[in-house]
Amino acid sequence: MATDSEVERLIGTATRLFAELGYDGTSARLIADAAGVDVATLVAEAGDRPQLYRTVMMRAHNAEREAMEAALARFDGTRAGLSGLLDAYLDFCVDNPHVLALWQHRWMGDAADVPGLEQLYSRPLALAVSELVAPLIPEDVPADFLVWSVVWCVYGYLTGGMQTADPMRHEGRRSGVPPQDLEAFRRFLHTMILRMTSPQQPGR
Repeated sequence: MATDSEVERLIGTATRLFAELGYDGTSARLIADAAGVDVATLVAEAGDRPQLYRTVMMRAHNAEREAMEAALARFDGTRAGLSGLLDAYLDFCVDNPHVLALWQHRWMGDAADVPGLEQLYSRPLALAVSELVAPLIPEDVPADFLVWSVVWCVYGYLTGGMQTADPMRHEGRRSGVPPQDLEAFRRFLHTMILRMTSPQQPGR
């Protein structure tokens, strides 16, 4: 019977490969070879490829949910509190690039034969955030579009980077984002969010 540490090692190997290559690009054989075991051992100890993928995605979601639930619990209903939520999300994404990679693969059609994870994970969390911050958002700005605009911006910046005025400088996840550039992006997100909130609400 596999030890907990061995199961964790196998899941960790699967996580790395799914994040790098996507589900469709990662076979059970590839995971087994990378972990130094045979496929039968992999399946017996950690599950087959769909089971491993669901485990990896569940863990990615649980980590994000834990980070965001802590931030949501601190949210005081003010615009300053809204910036705190944004910081918590950005910091989570910076610290967990594999989570971004896993979801980006799905957004590009990866793992179509493992459906339902959006309804189970990302949509309920986004809806919870949208409902909480909706009182701070003008009526003509859909809260869910604003929340997802933050998600799209963060994912795009951290995974694709941006071209700056300096043609020799390209920021992105592969080379890492320099702290000063990350803080500039954070300030931009704060400005974007504050410009999109209603000045008629308390805590302006």
